[in-house]
Amino acid sequence: MTVLLKRCLRNKFLGDSTSPLLYYLKPEPGSFRIRTLSDISKDIELTGALSREDVNHVIHAATRRIKAILTDGDKVKMDGLGTFYITFNCKGTEEEKDCTVRNIHKVNIRFKADPTLRLVNESTATTRGADNNVRFAIKGETTTTDAGVNPGGNDSGGGGDEFIDPSA
Repeated sequence: MTVLLKRCLRNKFLGDSTSPLLYYLKPEPGSFRIRTLSDISKDIELTGALSREDVNHVIHAATRRIKAILTDGDKVKMDGLGTFYITFNCKGTEEEKDCTVRNIHKVNIRFKADPTLRLVNESTATTRGADNNVRFAIKGETTTTDAGVNPGGNDSGGGGDEFIDPSA
């Protein structure tokens, strides 16, 4: 599958309307699907020996346990996936006695991907078709794999896929 992108024109520095206008790529709205636990369970059921209900139960139990571990202040490392940990945002005080846990106003769950999960842009990768490669294409442009030649004259980084608009 190819990740569809579109070009957008915006200021180089977002808060400065006098900064030069540059083109940037961003995901095409509506070109992605949201996959649910049910979808994942169905896929695992087809490839493994567990039923969909068993997979759902295991994932729910793992989620509850990860939440409990994070609320204890520990990190959770999942081999092949990455590490979950918490961070927080605290406002500063001038006096030490005023610096209390009540000053923490935002707690976040962060994720650091495992090196084996890191994804690579297919158009710049040294190995084409590898498991961690992601194909990108700009909506409405076609590309060919012959030396990265694009008949439209722009390098879309599409990895050789031709985009077919599903709404057409």
